[in-house]
Amino acid sequence: MSAVVISRPSRPAEPLWLEWLTLVGGLAFCTWLLGVRGVWALLLSADPTGLTLVITAVFLCTTLWCGQRSRELQRQRLLLAEPHRTRDGEASWAAEYLSAPGGLATDLLLEHSHGPHGTAWWVNGIQLKLGLLGKVIGFSMLALSIGKLHSFDPAQSQELLRSLTAGLGVALLTTMVGLVGNILLGLQLTRLDRFADALVADIQRAALAKDAA
Repeated sequence: MSAVVISRPSRPAEPLWLEWLTLVGGLAFCTWLLGVRGVWALLLSADPTGLTLVITAVFLCTTLWCGQRSRELQRQRLLLAEPHRTRDGEASWAAEYLSAPGGLATDLLLEHSHGPHGTAWWVNGIQLKLGLLGKVIGFSMLALSIGKLHSFDPAQSQELLRSLTAGLGVALLTTMVGLVGNILLGLQLTRLDRFADALVADIQRAALAKDAA
């Protein structure tokens, strides 16, 4: 595909990829620190349902996807800012936007820039729902433990307290992990959406400048 020459945007390309690397570096340090403090071992041992591990795995996989997506968005922004970088076989959303029919150009551009984000936001909501599921399971365990009591026996108080603590721990820990994962992933996806909005605006502005010229 030959290079498509379009006007250079006035704004410099934002370092989205470096921002993501900085965030991941901070998260890696926090993960190491929590591991040293024994927090991860406590979370995994206190949750017999395994939902904490599932939420963590979902968060890690989606965070890696955000890194790949941030790199692609920044690459498209650089191709728009420096059209001479476009090589044969290298996809450019700006070039496709200029070559597509008028009625389909905007839809095609929005599908490229925002389409994959919808699934990522759905996955982000799954984390919160898994946390709430763990809360329901934890309180169900708590209710079942109380329901087994026919009479209060002081000799069984220690075993009863252990059962009640296990159910309450599952409810609170899974909810906490789901909320933290939802917040951190939502922060990444919001940044991707904002960068994609600015990229679409710059491509459309560059196309208008090319038509005016």
